[in-house]
Amino acid sequence: MRVANLNERLAERLRQIRMERDWSLQQLAEVSGISRSTLSRVENAEVSPTAETLGALSTAYRMTISQLLAPIEAPFTPLVRQADQSLWHDAENGFSRRVVSPPSGGLSAEVVRCELDAYQMISYAAPSVPGHEHHLVMLTGTLTVTVDGEEHRLEAGDCLRYQLYGPSRFQTGVDPASYFIVLL
Repeated sequence: MRVANLNERLAERLRQIRMERDWSLQQLAEVSGISRSTLSRVENAEVSPTAETLGALSTAYRMTISQLLAPIEAPFTPLVRQADQSLWHDAENGFSRRVVSPPSGGLSAEVVRCELDAYQMISYAAPSVPGHEHHLVMLTGTLTVTVDGEEHRLEAGDCLRYQLYGPSRFQTGVDPASYFIVLL
């Protein structure tokens, strides 16, 4: 799928969610903490949202990031080849998010593969769904994950299981990090 097409579909999806809630851009800005001008640029596909922007929007809408992205992705099939997996890239933060097992209305677990470049940090002010369970499995590199103020330094092979109730942060050092997150 063309990146421009994906950004346009995401922009339309985000505008549609806001309109369904009968929120103005100003109301969404107040709820999400994202400036009205940034929201307008995202909804008009002038810029691609960063991971933090999607995190803030998912919190404001009480939807997971996958739920925000799902309608722009291919419908559920039991076998999804790597070439057909939805890939979203945040160039500003050096972050890539690949939905390995797209969500389905009848299934609850989902697997997401993430790549974060060296010397990067992504912070989320609040979870999109309080109490959402995550299992983070490190593949390569090192990653410092801060969940509700508690810091965890992860290396290849480590697994961190947590539920989100407050802010979270993902930070790399000298090496990039590659990891899976299983969402339940």
